[in-house]
Amino acid sequence: MSLRVEQSLSQLLHEAFVSLRTLGKRSILALLGIVIGSSSVVALINIGHNAAVDAAMIFKDMGTDTLVVQFPAKGSNNVPMRTRLDLDAVRQAVPGIAHIGALTLFSGPIVFHGRTVNANFVGSTANIQHAMRLPLREGRFLSPFDANETYGVIGDQLAEALSAPGDPLQLGDRVRINDYLFLVVGILRDQPRAMLMPVQANESLFVPADGMRRIYATPQISNVIIRAAPDQDMERIAREAAIALSSQLTEHTVEIQVPQQMIDGMTRQSRTFAYLLLALGAISLVGGGVGVMNVMLMNVSERRREIGIRMALGARQRDIRNLFLLEAVTLTAVGALCGAVLGMTAAWLYAWLSGWQFSLAVAALPLGVGSTLLVGLFFGIYPAVSASRLQPVEALRDE
Repeated sequence: MSLRVEQSLSQLLHEAFVSLRTLGKRSILALLGIVIGSSSVVALINIGHNAAVDAAMIFKDMGTDTLVVQFPAKGSNNVPMRTRLDLDAVRQAVPGIAHIGALTLFSGPIVFHGRTVNANFVGSTANIQHAMRLPLREGRFLSPFDANETYGVIGDQLAEALSAPGDPLQLGDRVRINDYLFLVVGILRDQPRAMLMPVQANESLFVPADGMRRIYATPQISNVIIRAAPDQDMERIAREAAIALSSQLTEHTVEIQVPQQMIDGMTRQSRTFAYLLLALGAISLVGGGVGVMNVMLMNVSERRREIGIRMALGARQRDIRNLFLLEAVTLTAVGALCGAVLGMTAAWLYAWLSGWQFSLAVAALPLGVGSTLLVGLFFGIYPAVSASRLQPVEALRDE
């Protein structure tokens, strides 16, 4: 029984390929429509997936265990922010904080051997290195003992900008800001841009927070960076840190950015974007399905006499229906496979041109190939049923 079924199926497949080959250019045009639709679904799902991954990586670069605190003024008052905060009290009040540091920001010209570059000046506490994950290329970072010293740690790109052929900026050199010379005690390693950080370390000079008065007459704390210990509830730490900092401030509110919340928001937004792209691909796929139905209807119209002969020789309605349905599915399957290859290639090329790291979306191939086969089956049903309902006598009258 199984051998008879296998022989029958192989015979049907052979007849389907022969019939599609005889259609010539019409079959190729229908196949092209399916390939375009299938490749659109596969490519757009992968592009949406890679866009979501790239967006999430931008925020993950700064670490999901890092919190950035801001201090906007309450209401319309213009009370300046404080110059000091008791960060040790915050650490003791909030279990789970590994590192906490404060930043005071200013910008202006910095001079080295007659070369002037605009830079960010960051007044920082000693613990900011670990809070911001600042890797050193040379030298050391600022320590608590450097509070009253004119020491500085310079970013890699700023050091390169101040250097010249044969005269690079090195450890032990002094850079001038206003009327003060700052000794370079450390040079940071080049690092990726951290989108959520209030300052880019590569383009900055870090000096002791107390020494910012030499650069700016009225320095104010602009941000506090908190880095949590491993496996902590970041939302809990954010709530408790906000309470602890608010107790020290009366004229300013405390706003804390939780990276994981932003990552989740970006993921939801990217998922919506992916659904939109999938809908566009589905529209293209439906257009290919209409082309398959048109070709199959023409195929039925041209083979009416053959259908009549088959029925006269004993073929049942379901045999005729299955024959034409198999032809539609076969045409669609070939288009789905070609479209999957083309779609993956297009998605990889788009990621490469965009500078993304390509990763395959798990649902891309199953959805792309599966939806294409379902479209071919759906649009092939009507021509197949129409062929099976032909009356043998009427079909045999056709020339």
